[in-house]
Amino acid sequence: MIQRIITTPFQKFVKAESLAGILLFGTTIIALIWANSPYGGYYEGLWKQTIGISIQNFELKKPLILWINDGLMSIYFFVIGLELKRELLIGELNKVKKVIFPFIAALGGIIVPVGLYFVLNQDPETEKGWAISMATDIAFALAFLSTLGKRIPISLKVFLIAFAIIDDIAAVLVIALFYSVNVSWSYVLFGLLLITLLAILYHTKRYSFAIGIVLAIIIWFLFLKSGVHPTIAGVLLAFTIPLKRKINMKLYSVQLSIISKKLMSVSNSGKKHLLSKTEINYIDNLDNLTFEVRSPLQYLEHKLHSLIAYFILPIFAFANAGVFISLDSDFNFSLLINIAISLFVGKMIGVALFSYLGNKLGIIELPAGVNYKQILGISAIAGIGFTMSIFIGNLAFYGDSVNINSAKIGIIIGSITSAMVGYTILRLTSSNK
Repeated sequence: MIQRIITTPFQKFVKAESLAGILLFGTTIIALIWANSPYGGYYEGLWKQTIGISIQNFELKKPLILWINDGLMSIYFFVIGLELKRELLIGELNKVKKVIFPFIAALGGIIVPVGLYFVLNQDPETEKGWAISMATDIAFALAFLSTLGKRIPISLKVFLIAFAIIDDIAAVLVIALFYSVNVSWSYVLFGLLLITLLAILYHTKRYSFAIGIVLAIIIWFLFLKSGVHPTIAGVLLAFTIPLKRKINMKLYSVQLSIISKKLMSVSNSGKKHLLSKTEINYIDNLDNLTFEVRSPLQYLEHKLHSLIAYFILPIFAFANAGVFISLDSDFNFSLLINIAISLFVGKMIGVALFSYLGNKLGIIELPAGVNYKQILGISAIAGIGFTMSIFIGNLAFYGDSVNINSAKIGIIIGSITSAMVGYTILRLTSSNK
């Protein structure tokens, strides 16, 4: 019973991420087909449409593609921030023993691909794309793992999720430190002051979604104008959201029972009628009670997860994956090949090698039921970079369509190769229980 309580939510998470990965794959294929069809001009023109607002001396207008990459993706990074805070406080990353194995693996999955990129790169103009191969797309990765069913132990999936989260932390830091240009520190300072104010408000007063959303929009705008990518604001805002609940489940259950009995005593269930003032008051008490028992962080993460998985990431993939491919197209083939190799070879060698060395040195222990061959398969799967890799590629080569498109093709090739090789290794080395 206890095991079921623990594993069922995780299995639901894996299932949701797997479905999201399948949806991502579908939108990617559609985008590629549309971009390379006779109607490809409409695809390109769609994302260049400028939309926004203009009021007297204030104007905020951007192409649709930037509203997606700077706006919708800020919500995605907000959810990443919620996941990071939860994992650091109560999850897989809250203790040294839990974090050491995925941390060592993630370290290898960052150092080796980045090092390989620098070794292969011969062009100073493409040197800034070094971070493209450092991230793992967890939705795609879990989608491929789900096709193997019970061949894959849950401990191996937990390992994948944990080091992918650490990859995300590294990617967020890289974006903040290396892909923010012409920074206006006055805007950053005002944004940080508002974030601090919000954190103090949530800590000393009651959590308010309405106040939070208003301040979040202002803070996002300040970061947008500052030169620091606005997705960083999403991560920082997430860390202001309280994790702790006001009351525990035992008190909630007692109070719920009391209010329910009072409500039943004044209700006339035999007739359809408008609620009395007494009934409205009791229902308001139920709403307040339910609000108090929820963890704001957990509630927001739960509510936003479907929006991210089934709308924001597919829209991002649909808007960014459509690259026109022809023999006459201008591609930087050196960059393309470098990224594909760094993702596939770099990730597989990095994660597997550091995991092996960590185990041999006695720093880590393999999870129960997991062997080195499976670690090699997961290391290959880690080369599925897609969403975060494309996002970093857009930042690295902003305004350079040739290198952006070359990077996208390299990412797609590297990710597909990683998926196929990882799937094959895991299928051959894992028994079907």
